Amino acid sequence: MAAMSISASFPTCAGPDCLQDGSSKSFVFFLGLYMMAIGAGGMKPCVLSFGADQFDDSSPAERLKKDSFFNWFFFAIYIGSFVSGTVVVWAQDHFGWVVGLWIPTLFIALAIASFVLGSSSYTVQKPMGSPIVRAFQVIVAAIRKWDVRLPNDDSLLHELLQEKTSMADGDKLQHTPVLRSLPEPAVICERSFHSQVRSLDVTNKFVLSRFLDKAAVISSAEELADPWRLCTVTQVQELKVIIGMLPIWATGIVYFAVLAQFSSTFLEQGRTMDKLVGAFAIPPASLASFDAVSVIFWVPIYDKVLVPAARRLTGRERGLSELQRFGTGLILSVLVMTAAALVETRRLALAAAHGEGEVPMSILWQVPQYFLIGASVVFACVGQTEFFYNEAPASMRSLCSALGLLAVALGSYLSSLVVTTVAWLTTRGGEPGWIPDDLNDGHLDRFFWLLAALSSLNLAVFVCCARRYRRKSAY
Repeated sequence: MAAMSISASFPTCAGPDCLQDGSSKSFVFFLGLYMMAIGAGGMKPCVLSFGADQFDDSSPAERLKKDSFFNWFFFAIYIGSFVSGTVVVWAQDHFGWVVGLWIPTLFIALAIASFVLGSSSYTVQKPMGSPIVRAFQVIVAAIRKWDVRLPNDDSLLHELLQEKTSMADGDKLQHTPVLRSLPEPAVICERSFHSQVRSLDVTNKFVLSRFLDKAAVISSAEELADPWRLCTVTQVQELKVIIGMLPIWATGIVYFAVLAQFSSTFLEQGRTMDKLVGAFAIPPASLASFDAVSVIFWVPIYDKVLVPAARRLTGRERGLSELQRFGTGLILSVLVMTAAALVETRRLALAAAHGEGEVPMSILWQVPQYFLIGASVVFACVGQTEFFYNEAPASMRSLCSALGLLAVALGSYLSSLVVTTVAWLTTRGGEPGWIPDDLNDGHLDRFFWLLAALSSLNLAVFVCCARRYRRKSAY
């Protein structure tokens, strides 16, 4: 941000046109832009895990505080989003790019100072190496031992003694013969470490899980010093955990594809509506800030009202489980697209009656769909974040947080793919299609109904995966 602010402060830099040449100011600007992207990519997966690590899971009171932390973490994010979309934009419009860029730079400097001041009181987890490297070590070791038979006694699989590792006992994972997304254990035909063959029933469903177990089979003393030939049971189980969470993670991609509509098709829909509210004209992009307002509204309601009520009804410490919370968010995503489709159906009817131009339908009719998006974020996004943190092994929490961000990115790409595919299919034969340049000639309502159906299908897949998923506490 400092580099971008400095580039905007150059005397000859008065706006977007200043970046059209190849001078030093454009170099500094884009350098800052890429540095910010790299910094955000390194910080975002870690900051939430680091914050949650400050709570002691052995204390019931601390666990409750940690559950609230996830809610208020997103509350803080959307406070920042609201301020940047209103106050910073207003300052930029009235005082120029220089002031508009230096304001967030100042906030980042204050955030860094605040973080450093509290460094002496933080709980810091001991680094255990790259989780990606640990996962690839298991895969490589298992491939190298593809023809090795597993011992019937799981205790013969390799695991480090406590005095030889920095990992706490609670962070070690016990061996399981299945992936956590599969429902029942199986017994496989294997050969013991002492080359004794035991014939048992083979179940193909669990071949992958048992194949990964081969990475922990000790076949020679030399392997003990080579992590690419011999892995611990904990390492193998860590990879199984990640694989077991992938079906749940995949449903998040579809969810974020639907969520991406609030910054794309919803804006196009708003541009065709009556933007005057009294004496004020509301730009469609400004109405999108209602998403942040909705999150800011729903977080306290969820944390202070819904959770205590659910706790009394279910008897569970956290009220709703992470998967129940995520599933509720998926249900709300169906309602989001249903509300958008109903608004668009009404808008098209008015457009047909009034001809060309702006439709005499207030843009405030979009408020319910934005409001539902905010509620969906509070349930689905926060629930997914809790799920990845609580179910991930201690050494892979940041990696699993990054998986959540990857789902957001892939959801955006999926949204673009769906829009492009629908536009191509519906414009064949010279038709204007569902999403033409002039939405009054199209059928954006059908596109929204399509996404509502896709969200419903995604919800059904999620329910199936959630019912089959075995929580970490089940082992």
